[in-house]
Amino acid sequence: MIPVNEQMAVIRRGAAHIISEEALRDKLARAMQTGIPLRIKAGFDPTAPDLHLGHTVLLQKMRQFQELGHEILFLIGDFTGLIGDPTGKNETRKPLSPETLAANAATYRAQVFRILDPHKTRVVFNSEWMGQMSAAELIRLAARQTVARMLERDDFTKRYHAGVPIAIHEFLYPLVQGYDSVVLRADVELGGTDQTFNLLMGRELQKEYGQEPQCVVTLPILEGLDGVRKMSKSLNNYIAIQDPPEEIFGKTMSISDALMWRYYELLSDLPLEEIRHLQTETEAGRFHPMEAKKRLAGELTTRFHDEQAALRARDGFEARFAHKELPDDMEEITLVTSEGVLGLAEAMRQAGLTASNAEGIRLIRQGGVVVNGVKVEDTRMVLAPGEAILKVGKRRCARLILT
Repeated sequence: MIPVNEQMAVIRRGAAHIISEEALRDKLARAMQTGIPLRIKAGFDPTAPDLHLGHTVLLQKMRQFQELGHEILFLIGDFTGLIGDPTGKNETRKPLSPETLAANAATYRAQVFRILDPHKTRVVFNSEWMGQMSAAELIRLAARQTVARMLERDDFTKRYHAGVPIAIHEFLYPLVQGYDSVVLRADVELGGTDQTFNLLMGRELQKEYGQEPQCVVTLPILEGLDGVRKMSKSLNNYIAIQDPPEEIFGKTMSISDALMWRYYELLSDLPLEEIRHLQTETEAGRFHPMEAKKRLAGELTTRFHDEQAALRARDGFEARFAHKELPDDMEEITLVTSEGVLGLAEAMRQAGLTASNAEGIRLIRQGGVVVNGVKVEDTRMVLAPGEAILKVGKRRCARLILT
């Protein structure tokens, strides 16, 4: 097994927090001494049929643990999905039907093995144990925490003080997620930074049940294509791992130059030293940012398809948008963002590409607006600081420099 210091270096990459590093070191050292790998847990509720790049931040870290020789527990939360994760929500989620969850879960199993090794991954469903739990047992589980403790969650606190209803079943979500760790005897649980409360609940419940508490590794939340909001299918700012090659490539090319480096760190397999060198060369003007972005787009397209598909996607992108459709004398316009963003419709108006925001919104709805080679469908799209090439209709083009 790989030495502890080398394992820790891999685990730290891209991680937001490790709770705690000392305990994780001890677990890794014990695993080396005994030859028994750690049990690494991460849960995914099948609330939508497609996994996107935001999910792969966790999957990448799971694969790294897998390559370090540890056991991966890919937990599909078909029971917690019935409750609905309240994390970050300002209202109670509408429950999904068991049939919808089952259908989505089937697609997850197919998609996850584009990243994880199927021969070294154990897929588990928390309905296996939660579905068998009696009402009395669930009450005993609920008795292990207080309402005051639940209200320490930031989203619950905000909703409580705002007078927004909190359904009682929502309190069960972190309890069930924590109990999953008890059942699986997890050594480490991975999750986004927005899941910290739930992950720590697992530690608390393991102590209650006489187990050694799991370590927690949180990963940053990946921003969507707009560079501002969390990547989400509902916000239409996502790249699905099942998207066709040309869409994965083209959508990646649509992100801002600044966001590109965050995607590199969280999604790329390149060594950090190589990414830092590429960033330095790009920012110094010795390497064009468009080429750096094409390299990232090619890597992601190859991962979810293959190298030939990525090369075809790159050729298609360059033929459509770099050579044929954009004029050589395209006007360059500098615009100022407000608090780091500028609405697309407003940007088109300020750049003189449309007469009004209303016209811009109408053109977006009609499919007549292309940003960095990707047709925009969301009228709420915002632009972040950096460069953006806009094509409006058949003849209007501009290169926007957003500051």
